[in-house]
Amino acid sequence: MTAFTSRPVWDERPSLAGRLVKGTVLTLIVVSVVFPIYMVVLTSLSTQDTVTRAGGLVSVPGELSIGAYQELFAGGVVTRAVLVSLGVTTVGTAISLVTTVLAAYGLSRPGSLFHRPLLFMVLLTFLFGPGIIPNYLLVSSLGLIDSYWSLILPSAVTAFNLVVMRAFFMNIPGEVTDSARIDGAGDFRILWRIVLPMSKGVVAVIGLFYAVGYWNAFFNAVLYLNDNAKWPLQVVLRQYVLQGQSLVTGQTSATIAGEALPPSLAIQMSIVVVALVPVLFIYPFVQRHLTKGVIIGAVKG
Repeated sequence: MTAFTSRPVWDERPSLAGRLVKGTVLTLIVVSVVFPIYMVVLTSLSTQDTVTRAGGLVSVPGELSIGAYQELFAGGVVTRAVLVSLGVTTVGTAISLVTTVLAAYGLSRPGSLFHRPLLFMVLLTFLFGPGIIPNYLLVSSLGLIDSYWSLILPSAVTAFNLVVMRAFFMNIPGEVTDSARIDGAGDFRILWRIVLPMSKGVVAVIGLFYAVGYWNAFFNAVLYLNDNAKWPLQVVLRQYVLQGQSLVTGQTSATIAGEALPPSLAIQMSIVVVALVPVLFIYPFVQRHLTKGVIIGAVKG
């Protein structure tokens, strides 16, 4: 009788040693993630003497200064790049969400027009990609070279996000939509009034995926933009951090005031901080939907 009432192994209370091991492993993982960010932020706020004493990235706080951020935004290059990235991310995420929701809802209805051929074409993109040259020729033929649309339209819909959202929509009971249809509601009204309010979790997660993808994307900008003034933040980050180009294009606020320029490493790290802030700010608000939206949409579908 005891054998039948005992808990399974995976449901038993963990031992003290097991909890200590799990706590230690989780602590090490958190430290390995937080400590590099701490060093980047601290280096961006350090003076030349502090960076020189550290011999690179600063781990022990010394004399602090916001001169790197003043120098960073004084030239106008980073400010313009931040505005470009914000605009592309906002417009691109909105277009991608609208397109993905409409396509996923249509493909989740078995009786929709060309349901199987369109679904097959979407799934086919998981196996075969067009490649860089065909993509460039297509963007060029559409007249999108040196246009902000070249940063949005080529990646407006991701097959993975579309499949996850379609699987989530398929989990919504058919009785709910059928009853609305009997009451005279059309497809768009059903989608807006019934399906979307029941799908806030997956929509938030897919929106986060699209937003982070647009914010971190730089390859499309390198490939399609010839005008440096249209560069998004990630391209500026690549040029001035990885390739070591200088942000100083003339007299800036620091030189005009007669002060010493901040260390180049601090300026580079300040660009990294500026690129990290939006993602670190948005993610906590969407994180609670992440597991629910992805697992329900991917596993149950």
